[in-house]
Amino acid sequence: MLEIVQHNTEKKGDFEALYDGAHAGLMTYTWAGTDKFIIDHTEVEEAFNGKGVGKQLVLGAVDFARKNNIKIIPLCPFAKATFEKNQDLHDVLF
Repeated sequence: MLEIVQHNTEKKGDFEALYDGAHAGLMTYTWAGTDKFIIDHTEVEEAFNGKGVGKQLVLGAVDFARKNNIKIIPLCPFAKATFEKNQDLHDVLF
């Protein structure tokens, strides 16, 4: 089972994907003020490629943004492509 766990500090943070407790991927972000953050990197462990882990990381960020009225700036190419392919996520874009 895939679980997304968030780690957050005042300036940076990440969303970590755990698949049955094993590290499957990581998406990092940097705060740009108090109401938006920049997704700067997404990586998925090779063993989990093609299993939708990267998209689940983006969806975890979107869920967090919606719950906290925060906007997202996707600079990471993977995150940017995911937003471009999914119109239903555009409500959180800055």
